[in-house]
Amino acid sequence: MPSPTPRRHAGRVLPGLLAAWGLLAGTSAARPAVAQSYDLIIRGGTLVDGSGGPSRAGDVAVDGDRIAAVGDLGAATAGRVIDANGLHVFPGFIDTHSHAMPALLRDQLRTAHPLLAQGITTIFANPDGGGTVDLADQRARIRDPGVGVNVGQLIGHGSVRRAVLGMQAREATPEELDRMRTYVRDGMDGGAFGLSSGLYYSPGSYAPTGEVVELARIAAGYGAVYQSHIRDESDYSIGLLGAVDEVIEISRGSGITGVVTHIKALGPRVWGESAEVVRRIEAARAEGLAVYADQYPYGASGTSIIGALVPRWALAGEGGDLYERIENPGERARLVPEMWENLDRRGGADRLMLQGGPHGGRTLADVAEERGVDAIETALALLVEARGGGGGSTGLTSFNMNDEDIERFMAQPWMMTASDGSLWVPGEGHPHPRGFGAFPRRIRKYVMEEGVTTLEQAIHAMTALPARVYGIEGRGVLETGAVADVIVVDLERFRDTAEYDDPHGLAEGVEYSLVNGTLAIDEGRFTDALAGEALVKAR
Repeated sequence: MPSPTPRRHAGRVLPGLLAAWGLLAGTSAARPAVAQSYDLIIRGGTLVDGSGGPSRAGDVAVDGDRIAAVGDLGAATAGRVIDANGLHVFPGFIDTHSHAMPALLRDQLRTAHPLLAQGITTIFANPDGGGTVDLADQRARIRDPGVGVNVGQLIGHGSVRRAVLGMQAREATPEELDRMRTYVRDGMDGGAFGLSSGLYYSPGSYAPTGEVVELARIAAGYGAVYQSHIRDESDYSIGLLGAVDEVIEISRGSGITGVVTHIKALGPRVWGESAEVVRRIEAARAEGLAVYADQYPYGASGTSIIGALVPRWALAGEGGDLYERIENPGERARLVPEMWENLDRRGGADRLMLQGGPHGGRTLADVAEERGVDAIETALALLVEARGGGGGSTGLTSFNMNDEDIERFMAQPWMMTASDGSLWVPGEGHPHPRGFGAFPRRIRKYVMEEGVTTLEQAIHAMTALPARVYGIEGRGVLETGAVADVIVVDLERFRDTAEYDDPHGLAEGVEYSLVNGTLAIDEGRFTDALAGEALVKAR
């Protein structure tokens, strides 16, 4: 197994440096002039290097935590040789939007098996404007005792706003905005890769665009990105097109790279608007703005009863305000009709599958029929039951997208791949399967079966593109000097097994996975190495 730290070997330091500088036969991909020895060689695979260029046959040599050479390595030797004949070799996948962080800090999930099985070697934590504002503490918990994948951190706008204003539905005062700037600046000083927002959710939804522009300016000064769960993916408030325009406006006003995260046209009312979304993003990019998006390859989203159905005014205030409103006849009379409208936006109660508690895997329509009351009364009862510890279900898998929009978004050259997934221990709930299968599904369904994109474009969207957008140095590519996050995949077997009715199935087909040069999967078996790092953005 490769050493976790680079080694210097007598007699090969100079040739290794010359190879890295491209001075041996023109490039590092040329046959070495003399036989060399490495820690590990992956020999005879089909290399898809992440650049988007064509695949090619070749070898990959690893020393310590770095790729030492790529190409035809001829007579070179290694302490360990992996025969990749008939297999594909990719850079480790980068999940730009993951909710796995809380699970990775639990002992039974630190090894990150569901992520590694998909080929993921790096995730970004704290999306949707959430997560902790104490990134230093989170980094410490990642590093001790370690996790199975690399973690890049975002600082969440919603968490920052809540730390300063709580759940107050109003604009910040100048003094409060200065305090929010300080939180964002501290996050950036600590190595955060970006500012995330969840303007659809509370309290982010209470913020005007100008507030976000001001905070994005801070992040832009550090070369960071702005990743947004946009204010509206349907027609809840400003509409899908207005919400995409808001990301563009924030990018234009702050100079930041903008990312529309888990992009979608949510619900029948906005199906088909993907074409106009693409046109507006293309126009922004033609203007010179750095605007991108990411996407998970499923027709269902994941949220909660509150996220999907409860209007944001009902969440303003602290603690039990929502539940007091549910019990107040006057407030309830206002709340219920708006929840019916939101249910219609989602396509009806038979499109909402409950994730947790005794109703996991059943639709809201099924539970309502069983109880003999309508869907909204059932949803409100489930919220109250969950708050009271009665085992009610509040998480939802929401079936609300169509294939035409999914495929149109996926084909764009500025589209990255993400999971938006959480990790759950089997038996603890009924999550969306995306946390266990997004990346192999992207390749199996949309490359190998549907032909929406080429394999090279799909791998680029999972590796070099997010590495470049987020500024992760030395990752996402198979090239000399890059960090050895490398996976070896049996492409014929590479597939997701997690389904909506059985969401915990591990993906299949990753034969080897190296995280920072350490084998995390070896001959298809997990090693349980905790080789991941808490990544810090270079300044």
